[in-house]
Amino acid sequence: MSYQKELQVAELAVQRATILTKRVFHEKAKGTLSKDDKSPVTIGDFGAQALIIQAIRKNFPHDEIVGEEEASSLRENESLRDQIWTLVKESRLEDQEAESVLEGPVGSVEEMLEAIDAGNSAGGAKGRIWALDPIDGTKGFLRGGQYAVCLALMVDGDVKVGVLGCPNLPVDDSASLSADAGENQTDEEGRGVLFAAVQGQGATSRPLGRGILLQSQPISMKSVSDITHATFCESVEAGHSSHDDQALIAKKLGITRPSVRMDSQAKYGSIARGAGDLYLRLPVRKDYQEKIWDHAAGDLIVREAGGQVTDADGKRLDFGKGRTLAENKGVVAAPKHIHGQVLEVVKSVLGSK
Repeated sequence: MSYQKELQVAELAVQRATILTKRVFHEKAKGTLSKDDKSPVTIGDFGAQALIIQAIRKNFPHDEIVGEEEASSLRENESLRDQIWTLVKESRLEDQEAESVLEGPVGSVEEMLEAIDAGNSAGGAKGRIWALDPIDGTKGFLRGGQYAVCLALMVDGDVKVGVLGCPNLPVDDSASLSADAGENQTDEEGRGVLFAAVQGQGATSRPLGRGILLQSQPISMKSVSDITHATFCESVEAGHSSHDDQALIAKKLGITRPSVRMDSQAKYGSIARGAGDLYLRLPVRKDYQEKIWDHAAGDLIVREAGGQVTDADGKRLDFGKGRTLAENKGVVAAPKHIHGQVLEVVKSVLGSK
């Protein structure tokens, strides 16, 4: 199966959702909030989830969706619901034909709430299930750093289609990552990338637009001839991955460049196009389970770009175990030809603890 319809719907749905998230950032987040004010993220999360699930339900009515949000709080909070509805009903692609692929806008407040609630699948290894993270990297979103709108289709537990909308990454695939890539990168001119992959068909990037899909180009991981010159990416939050272990691994590999810390699956997209080389996300505690929506799209995009993605034990990520990666600990993503070398050091550092 070629999954061309699924890919087109996913790319356009994510692109439409980023119109909403960018508006929320500029109108509600930028420069107006204390660290504790999470309301812009809440509005963006709910709005983006409603737009994307509506498009999936209209095109693939029998598919299940694993989403992060559910709408019970909105049914009780009229003010928040009305704010989100205003954004959802006004967020549409500027090209009528592209909008019609998504079967048009969300029709009513109730339809919006039903769409949000439809992200309640338990996941699993049977059938067609979409994994959605409407705003991955909430703190990156709030600070004007990196965030991503993430969507993947799994069939019988295997990821077949992956799409990442990254409004704050540079369009230029050849722009290498600097240490400050995770902050002050708002969606000005020359920024905004849509990454996509279909299993067995390679990975692409294209500029994020507001109407039809813009011209895409194939992307691939960079060949790393000397691992000591590699750039590695990690999460900004120490609560998400172990910075100390990762620093020790980098040291043992002889990597001297500072790590690039950024939020969200923008890390997967960045290494897939060769802007960075390695992505390490090592467990901070034994009982932590990664959510499937935080990795499904990025995992496929990196593998289709010529990379290898495993957990810290060298096992492929298993997206068929429910809403979490219950059978995996940590993530190690690297070009195929050096993945084994990186994994060996990961195992030695974690094994010595």
